[in-house]
Amino acid sequence: MMDVLFEGSPVDRSVGQLFALVTEALAGATQALLRGEAALGSAVIEGDRLIDELTSDVEQTVWDQIDTGSPSADELRRLIGILLILPELERSADLAKHIAQRAVFNLGAEMSPLSRGIVQRMTEVALEMWKAAADAFGAQISPVINLDEDDEEIDILHERLTGEVARGAMPTAVAAQVTLLARFYERLGDHAVNLASRIASLPPPATA
Repeated sequence: MMDVLFEGSPVDRSVGQLFALVTEALAGATQALLRGEAALGSAVIEGDRLIDELTSDVEQTVWDQIDTGSPSADELRRLIGILLILPELERSADLAKHIAQRAVFNLGAEMSPLSRGIVQRMTEVALEMWKAAADAFGAQISPVINLDEDDEEIDILHERLTGEVARGAMPTAVAAQVTLLARFYERLGDHAVNLASRIASLPPPATA
């Protein structure tokens, strides 16, 4: 469970909850994949429904505030910024679900030891990136965070994983799925970078 304390409006708290849910889904999906925990993988897949529902609820609340709340210019910019953040969170949850789906079919047991190690490291880096983005949002001051080094490491790991696939160390069907995994983790890093950029551009929340 993430230890970020999200304050502010109900919308901000809900977005903070989404950050926590997506991060937990990523961690759980990788654990299920590498440890062969099919039940955990199924739980991550089922949990995606909650993320979709919460995302939809937050989006509707934001639109209601825009339509009926007469927000100030800064408040409007913040609400629109949150509308741009929500799809990044939802798509990232979908990527975690895709990883979990492969865990359910015990892909991890068929992966080469090197590919498993690379996936573990990709997850560690991605989780660091997601925590940094969540911390930035939770700080309520929209600080600028630089994830370039982490993103570069993710890209390098992606190349190493695809190189392991090309080496022919795994059966063709397994190799094809590991190639997809490499892309999923790379995209999770990209989404964290996009979120950090959007968070940095948010006006601070209105004070009571």
